[in-house]
Amino acid sequence: MKILLTGATGYIAQRLLPVLLENGHQVVCCVRDKSRFNRERYTTTELIVIEVNFLDEQTLDRIPVDIDAAYYLIHSMSTSVGDFAKMEDVSARNFRSRIEQTRASQVIYLSGITNNKQLSKHLNSRKNVEEILRSDKYALTTLKAGIIIGSGSASFEIIRDLVEKLPMIIGPKWLSTRSQPIAIRNVLQYLLGVLHNQPTYNNSYDIGGTKVLTYKEMLLRFAKVRGLKRVIWVVPVMTPRLSSYWLYFVTSTSYSLASHLVNSMKVEVVCKENNLNELIGGIELIGYNKAIQLAFGKIEQNQVVSSWKDALTSSILLNGISPHIQVPKYGCFIDKRRFKITQDVDRVLQNIWSIGGIRGWYHANWLWEIRGAMDRLTGGVGLRRGRKNPMEISAGESLDFWRVLLANKSEKRLLLYAEMKLPGEAWLEFKIVNNNEIVQTATFRPLGIWGRLYWYSVLPFHGYIFSGMIRKIANS
Repeated sequence: MKILLTGATGYIAQRLLPVLLENGHQVVCCVRDKSRFNRERYTTTELIVIEVNFLDEQTLDRIPVDIDAAYYLIHSMSTSVGDFAKMEDVSARNFRSRIEQTRASQVIYLSGITNNKQLSKHLNSRKNVEEILRSDKYALTTLKAGIIIGSGSASFEIIRDLVEKLPMIIGPKWLSTRSQPIAIRNVLQYLLGVLHNQPTYNNSYDIGGTKVLTYKEMLLRFAKVRGLKRVIWVVPVMTPRLSSYWLYFVTSTSYSLASHLVNSMKVEVVCKENNLNELIGGIELIGYNKAIQLAFGKIEQNQVVSSWKDALTSSILLNGISPHIQVPKYGCFIDKRRFKITQDVDRVLQNIWSIGGIRGWYHANWLWEIRGAMDRLTGGVGLRRGRKNPMEISAGESLDFWRVLLANKSEKRLLLYAEMKLPGEAWLEFKIVNNNEIVQTATFRPLGIWGRLYWYSVLPFHGYIFSGMIRKIANS
């Protein structure tokens, strides 16, 4: 079958894509920016990548008419710009309008569990999207999941941050809210199992794991699996705003995402019973503890396929990363340094490809940590996002408080774009030329007088940091 996959650079879609290809389907991936899609990961000719922005009707005619089914996996909650509910509304309406013009007989939508009478803005938006996607032209199958446990998922990484960083947790009362977490492997099995499964047409199903747990129980079970002893006290006095700040400063979430998550965590997400397992031949549900073990198995083997941290959050990058690959030259401050390579070039290239995350920035890491902390205090992302893989990196991925614009090993060039809070725009580029010299370039395009004052205020630190960094990259 020919399958349309939306949100193809998102967490779920990146996991689902190889599953669809392995099952013999031809897949058309919709991405807002082809530069963010790592096509080299796939050798099959059954994969087609098209640029479509569901907020822009003019791009929708790129969707082929001869598709048989479509997955709607678009989610805007992690964005820090605009009203995510309005964006999701527009995207869903544009998607439905275009799919109705194709031969698709089914749309599969992954939503959230919405059984409570009072829902958060996030869950209300998910419920609204389901209503918008209903059509007489095709059948809609909706799968509703709560907490998804898998390497790189937002829920997993937030729980991991809380448990690993805090030996004693004094948390808000939503830690007593019940949820029914599900392993990412089971989510993928359900998504594949309902594909062209006619008994599931025009039906909605809650999907969850084997146990209903409170968030407190999930944290304690996580700690037990990891061999950590943790104590948790739930206090009723923490307001939603304080809860959001608590989550923001302890975990790697942005403040806007933390705020949305706190509102959703106050809502119970427990499945209603259904016969979906019978309709798709039975799925062996993975328990919460086992799901954590499987996730760490992937992490320890450096096999994390996708991460929620790679979602674009910057308003400047909202239309993709391609427009920023051409680094400006005029009206900019530039710090350019060169260093002769006296050892194996491939080793130096791997040093560049391994920068950031656990390995750090090679020189004056304490200053990078201070800059990250300052960024967090002003509402930025800080350094806590880290990186998905310690050795490999692709365009579109997050790298501490940078976004990877270009990672081309054949050209021996890595280009990063700053996502920290700045009075301007910043690029950091590493390139090996003539196989004997590394060129490191920091470019800053200031915004007004504050941008210029910022550059001159950090200039002494740049001289120390950048000179040491290029020297250690070349000699490590």
